[in-house]
Amino acid sequence: MENQGCGPGPRPEGEAGAPPGTTEDPPAGRVPQPQPLPYEGVWRFTASAVDASVPQARHAVRDLLHRQGVPAPDDLVQGLLLIVSELVTNAVRHAALLSPVLAVEVAVGAEWVRVSVEDSHPYRPTALEADHGRTGGRGLLLVREITREAGGVCDVEHTTSGGKVIWAALPLTPAGNR
Repeated sequence: MENQGCGPGPRPEGEAGAPPGTTEDPPAGRVPQPQPLPYEGVWRFTASAVDASVPQARHAVRDLLHRQGVPAPDDLVQGLLLIVSELVTNAVRHAALLSPVLAVEVAVGAEWVRVSVEDSHPYRPTALEADHGRTGGRGLLLVREITREAGGVCDVEHTTSGGKVIWAALPLTPAGNR
């Protein structure tokens, strides 16, 4: 897997503030932006759309969360890792022909963590319901249920390049503790 670097915060909106660790005074009339917590950021990894990338992506996300000191309970981390495994598996199985490379992104905010998998295949899965007569095809249903139980949200979006990104965002505080 190739690390594509990280940004100063997950999905920044509006004007970008100073990078973490800088102590620059804001211009007159602007409210100073709070500095990100040490574990906040966005990290993106690319991988070949092959079976070996599934455990590599899972281990990379687990190691990243640990290295950054993300205050996530173990059950939340296990759910995130299962989501990553399912999304990378789907990209490998269904998009590899048109998308030999996929991207895994982890974005961590003060109160949430978001994982996403992007590929270049234009097909956007719409059915999140399982066909109980089939032995497979329940990956996105599982992603949806894990996300829902944690109090998070998930979705599928088109990318500007014609591919898709499937993501799940989970709160760092378990749903039962809010």
